[in-house]
Amino acid sequence: MKMGNREVVIIGDRVLIKQEEMEHKTDVGLYLPQTVVEKEEVQGGLVVECGPGIPLPETRDDDEPWKASENEPRYLPMQARVGDFALFMKKAAMEIKFEGAQYLIVPHSSILILVRDDPTSILDEIEGFGDI
Repeated sequence: MKMGNREVVIIGDRVLIKQEEMEHKTDVGLYLPQTVVEKEEVQGGLVVECGPGIPLPETRDDDEPWKASENEPRYLPMQARVGDFALFMKKAAMEIKFEGAQYLIVPHSSILILVRDDPTSILDEIEGFGDI
């Protein structure tokens, strides 16, 4: 995510989330104190940026194990995508402030569900996967 001349790079299997505004009023109209709102265990927000995924171990060529490999790092992709709405465990989230806005960094394993407008599968995005 680029803001001005600075860029945020998310590492590994983490997701950057813009937290949604918490409800300060119940359905019947009672206002909740801030301490009650902060104690919510599950919160939601919009996924702003995703890391590359879970790093996979480097594999060597069995025919020539002495040969140095200069392969690009490989990652197991995550299910979260930019633009998804995520419900996640608040305990695992870390709050940060970047360029005056507050965000949460959440491990992918702490996301409970994703709500997506475009229901295409990640397998559909891999070119030629359906031809196998």
